[in-house]
Amino acid sequence: MTATETGADSQAPPGLLAPGLTPLQRLKAIAGGSAGNLVEWYDWFAYSSFALYFAPHFFPSGDPTSQLLQAAAVFAIGFLARPLGAWLMGLYADRAGRKAALSLSVAMMCAGSAIIAIIPDYAMIGVAAPAILLMARLLQGLSVGGEYGASATYLSEMAGKARRGFWSSFQFVTLISGQLLALGILILLQRLMPTEDLEAWGWRIPFVFGALLAVVVFWIRRGLEESASFQNAQASGAERARTMMLFTHHPWETAAIFLLTAGGSLAFYAYTTYMQKFLVNTTGFSKETATNITAGALVVYLFILPLFGWLSDKWGRRTNLAFTFGAGMLLTYPIMTAMAGVTEPLMAFALMVVLIVIIAGYTSVSAVTKAELFPAHVRALGVALPYAMANAVFGGTAEAVALGFKGQGVESAFYIYVSAIMGVALITSLLLRDSRQHSRILED
Repeated sequence: MTATETGADSQAPPGLLAPGLTPLQRLKAIAGGSAGNLVEWYDWFAYSSFALYFAPHFFPSGDPTSQLLQAAAVFAIGFLARPLGAWLMGLYADRAGRKAALSLSVAMMCAGSAIIAIIPDYAMIGVAAPAILLMARLLQGLSVGGEYGASATYLSEMAGKARRGFWSSFQFVTLISGQLLALGILILLQRLMPTEDLEAWGWRIPFVFGALLAVVVFWIRRGLEESASFQNAQASGAERARTMMLFTHHPWETAAIFLLTAGGSLAFYAYTTYMQKFLVNTTGFSKETATNITAGALVVYLFILPLFGWLSDKWGRRTNLAFTFGAGMLLTYPIMTAMAGVTEPLMAFALMVVLIVIIAGYTSVSAVTKAELFPAHVRALGVALPYAMANAVFGGTAEAVALGFKGQGVESAFYIYVSAIMGVALITSLLLRDSRQHSRILED
């Protein structure tokens, strides 16, 4: 039986291995992959940031709460499209190339944002308006779902062995940057425009801006170098990527990514996205104060991520993972219990920063750990699909589970739930071979 048939690494003859990239080529590759990821996530978060302003144009109920709920439902449907996007784009990236997948994903996001920017409202075209909005959001969901696998794979393959952890950490840096950029655009427009103008037509501006940014990134990505890993996999005659390969050839790696993502994604949404609501509903801060605390912690997050990525190049990815999941398992309950009772914003900020430091261990190496586990011919699919599935099941439901426990009067059960899932992820990380030492990225 051949190496391909058994799912072993398909290594090209030594002569096929591409020489190392020049510093300029590597910088261009990292910049192109990272910039596109920022734009993708900016466009994704712009929807939720501006829903308050555009919801009345598409859902003409007299009840603002009903309007927001309907807009949130469209947001949720877009979230559900992400696993499908991960599956389709993962296959595409492994068959057509990383560059092609990166270009297609940002083109889809551009189209989705442009559609939202120009949709006539309900008063003009009736029920077609929310239907078109839903279509645009599904397109964005497919795009952002596909972006993760393509960009994580590309950045990891192009980063170089010595600094792979450091450079691949910028995938999450740009994710957080996109979230902050959407929030910043909202704050800027709120200060520059009269409220009535922002409600009437100004809400379209961020989507026009996002579409234009996506056009620029598409042009940049079309000029990127293809990764040597993909080229060598093609030259060696490796088997075309198929979905079932993950479960027949790489079942442990697939399961490991699912379990690591379950703990990491749940903790990320609990410590960041849900935290703003937690600070208002449980701790008792104003919305403005909670927003400031969360935004400040996210800025700190941007600087911590590359540090943890750099450290993983020194001490290994598994150490990062064990730190996050071990600390999260032990400290989530006491920290969130303490945050529930604080009265000083500075203390709440300090506690949130501790949680941010904990999760940074995982998110800094999320991309590179997954990429290093799979051979090149099925790498993008292997990175994307189990991640998207676990993210949908655990990350996407984090807020609903937290609010459900709170509604039952047992909010602390959510802290236990997060701790338990992180405990499962800790065991997984300890059983995992360190991917830095046993990387299946063979080039550079």
